[in-house]
Amino acid sequence: MDYGDFEAVIGLEVHAQLLTESKLFCSCSTKFGAEPNVHTCPVCMGLPGALPVLNRKAVEYAIKLGLALNCTINKRSVFARKNYYYPDLPKGYQISQYEEPICKDGYVEVDTEGGKKRIRIRRIHLEEDAGKLIHEGEIEKSSYTLVDFNRASIPLVEIVTEPDISSPKEAVAYLKLLRSILIYLEICDGNMEEGSIRCDANVSVRRKGDTKFGTRTELKNLNSFRYMEKALDYEIRRQITLLEEEKEVIQETRLFNPHEGVTYSMRGKEEAHDYRYFPDPDLLPLVIDDDWIEAVKRTIPELPQKKAERFLRDFGLPLYDVEILCSDKKLADYFEETVRLYPEPKTVSNWIMTELLRELKETNLPLDRIPFSPAMLAELLLLVKEGKISMKMAKDFFPQLFRRGVSPRKYVDEKGLSQISDESLIEEAVKKVLSAYPKEVEEYRKGKEKVLSFFVGQVMKETKGRANPKIVNELIREKLKRGLE
Repeated sequence: MDYGDFEAVIGLEVHAQLLTESKLFCSCSTKFGAEPNVHTCPVCMGLPGALPVLNRKAVEYAIKLGLALNCTINKRSVFARKNYYYPDLPKGYQISQYEEPICKDGYVEVDTEGGKKRIRIRRIHLEEDAGKLIHEGEIEKSSYTLVDFNRASIPLVEIVTEPDISSPKEAVAYLKLLRSILIYLEICDGNMEEGSIRCDANVSVRRKGDTKFGTRTELKNLNSFRYMEKALDYEIRRQITLLEEEKEVIQETRLFNPHEGVTYSMRGKEEAHDYRYFPDPDLLPLVIDDDWIEAVKRTIPELPQKKAERFLRDFGLPLYDVEILCSDKKLADYFEETVRLYPEPKTVSNWIMTELLRELKETNLPLDRIPFSPAMLAELLLLVKEGKISMKMAKDFFPQLFRRGVSPRKYVDEKGLSQISDESLIEEAVKKVLSAYPKEVEEYRKGKEKVLSFFVGQVMKETKGRANPKIVNELIREKLKRGLE
């Protein structure tokens, strides 16, 4: 994206919900989709006398992410109260970390049009989530708003970058990589629609060559890659227009309207000191020793970038295939297991990226719940290779195999779908078809090659799609050349 004489300076703050079974400071369930206000207790509602107890698993997940993002793990971190009023914040403050976060000074490297670029991670801190406001009808016309506190105190990690991002595309590349890492680590499900990952962006512009930052605005709740790119591009161009007209960019928080493609003001931006941070008197400092860090380090799997490098090197796949396969750990695992059983990587990749992903989209099933296993896909591909069924047949009945989770070999045998490769049987069908269409035979002999596909289609129809297409083609050409005898 070209911004003329100006350049953008972007920093991202990403909130990711952690996949713990209970909340950050109490035993209430974190399960999504329950009836409103059933996963609550005196602790997460902030009732008098209720005391928080820190969730150890949430701490381990934060350490795991910090290590994956090349951060320093602070041996001592402190929880603080971030004081502000909002209807879905039952305590009147949010327990977070401020001056002493759990992780700091990390980085990731993202692929950009200009090559690899390092994005520095300033900090990762643990905090509790707020509840959720539910507006009845359109917000502007709503007569009342409901509050659901099920989400209140669900554990979050907030990942804050340095202002190292220079374009909307770079921001999207960073967020996609971060989401993949969170999913690979199995600490967040990455579901942006359900709010498992929420992103805020700090955006400013300046003339190229300037070293001083411009006045920044904050874009809140960018919950999809497409919306993030559109929102950032609009906001950058809006600020450039103001500067070109010698107007002031106001520091404020803005929201993105995806229907109109514009950002609009939400409120004046508060500075950090307005939150009156102070250490939470009910929580001791968090102390982490080397043994704990080493134990967590041993649980870190192969991360997406390393896996992609290995797929390129070991399987010889195109970069496009690798990017899709490695975008989700479960998809990459599905591919690798299928290749182990049917060692033709490109064939497996093609099937996964076309047939499998299409069925996943149509059935809306997550990969870990589909009934069609890698062993079944390998079996199906082997049937094609053995000549028992054609590729077209395999694709035609794949949706039934996928949804029912049945053995392809058993399905083919039960339905009598085995491909006919007996030349004598196919020859009889070829003779019958050529005899039935003497006019078309004459046209072929006069040079009309396209008629060949017509004959192939008729023979396939005669054999109910079971004839081996390769043998059909060969026999038709032979008969047309030699005559029908």
